[in-house]
Amino acid sequence: MKSEMETHVVLLSSPGLGHLTPVLELAKRLATLSNSKVTIFVVPSLSAAESLVIQSFMSLNLCRIILLPPPDISHIVHADAAVVTRIVVIMREIKPAFSSAVSALSVPPTLFIVDLFGYESMDIADQFKIPKFVYIPSHAGFLALTLYLPVLDEVVKGEYVDEKDALFIPGCRPLQLEDVVDPMLCRSDQQYLEYLNMGIKIPMADGILLNTWEELEPVTLAALRDDKLWGGISKAPIYPVGPTVTTPNRPIDSNKSEMFLWLDKQPSESVLYISFGSGGILTKEQMRELALGLELSQQRFIWVVRAPVVGKSCDGSFFTVGNDCNDERLASYLPEGFLDWSNNMGLIISDWAPQVEILRHQSVGGFLSHCGWNSTLESITHGVPLIAWPLYAEQRMTATLLVEELKIAVRSKTLPSKEIVGREEIKLMVKRLMVDEEGHAMRARVKQFKLSGEKALNHNGSFFKALAQLMR
Repeated sequence: MKSEMETHVVLLSSPGLGHLTPVLELAKRLATLSNSKVTIFVVPSLSAAESLVIQSFMSLNLCRIILLPPPDISHIVHADAAVVTRIVVIMREIKPAFSSAVSALSVPPTLFIVDLFGYESMDIADQFKIPKFVYIPSHAGFLALTLYLPVLDEVVKGEYVDEKDALFIPGCRPLQLEDVVDPMLCRSDQQYLEYLNMGIKIPMADGILLNTWEELEPVTLAALRDDKLWGGISKAPIYPVGPTVTTPNRPIDSNKSEMFLWLDKQPSESVLYISFGSGGILTKEQMRELALGLELSQQRFIWVVRAPVVGKSCDGSFFTVGNDCNDERLASYLPEGFLDWSNNMGLIISDWAPQVEILRHQSVGGFLSHCGWNSTLESITHGVPLIAWPLYAEQRMTATLLVEELKIAVRSKTLPSKEIVGREEIKLMVKRLMVDEEGHAMRARVKQFKLSGEKALNHNGSFFKALAQLMR
């Protein structure tokens, strides 16, 4: 797809793989599918995995990446502050350096895209008198809640979780109180005020890019475009640019590690992949119950194991994923004898794994996931149904979307972010997904969404239509 004149797109990514990965993939598409020069500004974290992703992307030579030195925020927020608070403060403090770096570009930008947490830098685009966009690397339901939060802030007087009824959002499924995003759990916490500010500022963009596609969320997207419902709240047009997911740089056959050699020997769709994303970690007690549940289920698995929570929240590895690769300590986290049993039934991977390569392997038939949107899209676009195990952020909303609307996942009755999910419940969930007819039906349904996602990326699909509108 060619435009009449070359554009120079500048993108800004906040720290964390959950934000960096979709920004890089969007940049890749802009560089290859439109006649655009693309420059990406990244605020890196201390994550070893994130560094590898950046290095791999830079080797493609598709876009220029400029790393902005992370600011010292220790004098502004406490070390134990919520992840949302820390990211927003980092992006606020980086703004002067970012503005100077943009001004120093030899080719001035003609299009400006910031991710969710970079919203305060939108006004830099005004200095260049160019369009400004916000990229939301999540689903339409999350966007609707974010945009409607300033209204809820006025209507609801106490804590959201103390309300008697579900929260009303125009044109959308009512939001159950147990599904509210983490910043809404306590209105006196700084992360709530930061999230509320997002809801106020994001509609000021010239458009909102969203990592979804028309066929996946038709009702919510239609509601967001209904001026009668949303015209007084947000007039910013919505551009569905999904599914934007990681595309490996090498074919799967070129990576014949022990893990893939083992996968090659397993029956089709017989392996459950287990990972809690770049930020998710479990308590030691929950790790033991999960291990024993897997053993009771007698199903094949690959489990990415990370050191358990020690005085941290369940998103405790958000800034450090990939830094804790120590196989020798795995035995101390798991029940006695589990590693011996798993030698025949599964693989334990320490801290980090090539997720997309695993999900696209024909032997993988299920994904026990924290429901981060990147992982969710990677699962859907490879035709793999899920066990929803939400831990933080908007993941409880995502789990409800997967289970109740899309019907491609099962979930526990116990909420994993609040209580321990027991081994018997884990066994039942695994067997429902991997063995029972219910799981077969979900597998068939998710493959239909996989096809619709592929259609969205075709030349006449929703992605190309959004891209054409964006470039105009």
